[in-house]
Formats: sequence, C-alpha cells, structure tokens
Amino acid sequence: MIIVLFSRPEFEYDVHSLIKAFFPKEEVNMYYTCPEKEVEGENLACAHHEAGAELDALLDTADQVFGISYVGMPDETGRIEISWEKRNPAALYSRQVAVDYRDRSATKNHLKQSLYDLLTEGVGQKLPWGTLTGIRPTKIPMKLLEEGKSEEEIVSYMKETYLASDEKVRLSIDIAKRERTLLEKIDYENGYSLYIGIPFCPSTCAYCSFTSYPLFSWRGKVDAYLDAVEKEIDYTAEAFRDKKINSVYIGGGTPTTLLPYQLDRLIKKIKASFDLSDCLEFTVEAGRPDSITEEKLIALLDNGISRISVNPQTMKQATLDLIGRHHTVEQTIESYKLARRLGFDNINMDLIIGLPEEDLNDVRHTMEIIADLKPDNVTVHSLAVKRAARMTIFKDRFRDMQMVNTQEHMDLCEEYCRNMGLYPYYLYRQKGMAGNMENVGYAAEGKAGVYNILIMEEKQTIVALGAGATTKRVWTTPNPDGTHRIERCENVKDVGLYIEKIDEMIERKRNLFKE
Repeated sequence: MIIVLFSRPEFEYDVHSLIKAFFPKEEVNMYYTCPEKEVEGENLACAHHEAGAELDALLDTADQVFGISYVGMPDETGRIEISWEKRNPAALYSRQVAVDYRDRSATKNHLKQSLYDLLTEGVGQKLPWGTLTGIRPTKIPMKLLEEGKSEEEIVSYMKETYLASDEKVRLSIDIAKRERTLLEKIDYENGYSLYIGIPFCPSTCAYCSFTSYPLFSWRGKVDAYLDAVEKEIDYTAEAFRDKKINSVYIGGGTPTTLLPYQLDRLIKKIKASFDLSDCLEFTVEAGRPDSITEEKLIALLDNGISRISVNPQTMKQATLDLIGRHHTVEQTIESYKLARRLGFDNINMDLIIGLPEEDLNDVRHTMEIIADLKPDNVTVHSLAVKRAARMTIFKDRFRDMQMVNTQEHMDLCEEYCRNMGLYPYYLYRQKGMAGNMENVGYAAEGKAGVYNILIMEEKQTIVALGAGATTKRVWTTPNPDGTHRIERCENVKDVGLYIEKIDEMIERKRNLFKE
C-alpha cells in the first residue's frame, strides 16, 4: 500500500494520477495532515488524519509513503517540498521547487515535474507521456496550432512542460493536424451531434465497465426501452429543430443485440425525426460478432447505414474465452466478410493491447489476420481496467496473469496499420492503461470518424440518449484561457429506472439547455 500525506488540500488528483501511472497495481491512499477545519466545502479527495497515534499506526502498514508539503500561503510565492520513503528496500528521495501559488497552472506543472523527476529516479524508468495524465493529450497541440504556434514551438513546449517522449509528442501533433482538417466541416455554433446508447450485450466482458446488461435478462424489455428512447428523440427533435445534426452514433453495449425489426424501428424513427441533410456520418457500432446476422446487416443497409464496427479485440481464441467474449475468431472473420459482401464500405475493427496472457507474438498474429481483412478503420486500445470491471472485482483470478503493453506493441500495430494505408486520426487516454500508453484510431483516406474526434476534443455539443448516456453542452464562446465552458447531464444507468423515469431524464436535458 502507498500512502500520500498532503499538508493541505491542493492538486490531490494530479498527484494520485501520476503515482498510479508508475504503480498501476498498487493501492494509493491519500490523507490530509492539516486540521479538518482547514479543508473547505466538500473536498473529500483525502481522509483526515492529524498527527498522532492513529496516523502513526496507519503509516506502519504502508510500503511507501509520499509527503506533499505546501510551504507559504496560497496567495503568495513559496515552495513545495516532496518526499518519498520506500520501505523495502529502504530508500529516501526528496525534491523541492519554488512556486508562485497565484499562478495555479504553473504551480501544478512545477509540482508534477518535480514529482515525476523523483519517481523516475526511484523507479528507474520514464513514462512515454511524461507528466501528462489527462485523457485528451491532443487538445494541447490543437490549442497551440489554433494560436498559430509552429510545430517546433509545440514540440519544445510539450517536452519542456510535460516531459513527454519524442514519439508521443510527434504522434499528438500529427493527430491534431488531421483533426483540424476533419473538423473544418463542423458547424460548432449551429450544429450538434447525436448519440444513442443501446445498453445490451450478449455477455459482459471481463475488462468492461460501460453501461451494459446481458441481453438474456432484458429481452422482454427491449421494446419498452426503445419506447423511452423515442420519447427522448421527440424531445431532442423539437428542442433542436433550428440546429443542424453533424453526426449520429448508435453505440453501446452492442446495438446489434437489437432484432432486425428493432434496428429498423430505431433508425427509421431517427430519420423521420431529424433533418439529416447536414449529417456527415451515421455510425452503428455493430461490435460483437456473435450479435451480427445477415438480417440485421440488411436492416442497416436498407436504411442507408454503411459505417459499422466488427470488433474482435483479439484473434487469439484462448484470450476471447478468458475475457468472456462468447464468440470465436472464425465468427469474427465470417461476420466481417459478410458485411463486406453485402456492401458495407466503412468498417472499423477494435483491438485491445495488453489483454491477459498475450505477448508480442499474439499481437502480431492478430495484426496479420486484420491485415488480410483490410478494414477501413482500426482502433487500437490499450487495456484499461476500471473499478467496475470484473477484472477488478475478481482481481484474485487475474492477479498473476501477464498483462503487458509496451511501445514495441504500439509500434507494431502502427506499422501494420500504415502498411494497410491507415493513418492515425484520433487519440485518447484512460486511467490505468497498460504500459501507460494510449488508444489510437487509424483510418483510410476519407474514412475517419468525425464523431470520435468530437467526443475527444469537446468542441461541439453532443446530445446523448439512452440509459447511462451523458449529454455534453459546449458553449462556443471561448473562455479567456481559450477553453470552452462545458456542462453535462447524465441519464440513469439502470435500464428499468431509465424506462420508469424517462420524463425526468428529459427534464434534465431541458434544464441543461434552458439558457
């Protein structure tokens, strides 16, 4: 166990994220050592343990102890003192850095740089993304490009400020440039995108924490669920009648758990409710090969949908069995070939790198099969196990299994993608990613997914319908620092509650957009 002691509330999330990046399998607990009265409002990032016997007993149980001490008042200059005591083998590291607390952004960067320097010394390795722990690293070069900065200036800034590697800096800049080109067609002021979630799956994968429910338990409720979604569609069509839809994305879960008539019903409802003349893409994330049939694919094609996903995650059967995906490698290949034969001209395939017991040769084997199929898009995910996933809940089962992802793995995937004529166009990161890597979407010319970029760059409002869906309202007038005001409202995750409280879900949206 790792314990972090803060002298007062400040930058807890940033410190926790950086330590977890170096020690992803360790439990990291954070505590304030200041009097409880000094913690304002509802700041519950840490527990309270003032100096005394209780804190001494707690520290005796820790394998490692970090201290973050803020010296000086919040509205003046001062310094931050960082200490790190390792118990086995015994070692002590320390850093201190002068800061001006009035400049919060610079203070945070100085703290993270010093902590990173201390950790790299003690661990003996660097992280590919340096101090960057946020999920949207391309927003940094995107903002700098929009300010007119040169590539050389951006490289220098990202290396000096975030200590990121040459490979990751170059990747983020290349993707930011492609994103800018693709987003030139988007109407931020008068446009929006529509997401509809289908929270059902054939089974629940061990790594998954998305809102999804095994279909066998909910088959009798699917039509009632679609009734509720249609009420949200009616509200959205009326509320946004003067706006333009730029993209539509039906995700999940697994949308193709719907029966053919249900898919037809949903898409016809969307097309009847909205003017799609400004819609640049309409995507249905078919996803699981064991949910795909010829009848469902025909239902999509008959409604003009040719952009789908057929997601293998891996082409190693033993891994599919281990993670709870109840389909075979052969089913994946057959589903993909069926979609091609029927006429789908924009097919994505999702992969996950770092799955249990897979090594570099397993990844190479997967990429060889993918290369033979020649999809239009490949999304390479680094395994990120969330708290709600079965891998976490039943962690004893997976504790001793190899889950490895390195730069070599990611380079191998990139090499295969580029050889297929696919180039990186969007990127995001998540907590707990194997190898501290990233997720990268690759696409052929003209086949990149606009919605994928919009969800990451947060430049356009996305209205999200369905259980567990989160609507994001983006104000187009920028803040003084160049960022945009963003507010969210969430639908309840439970399908039964969503159906029961659909009017409340609509009211949440009405309140979000009432200004």
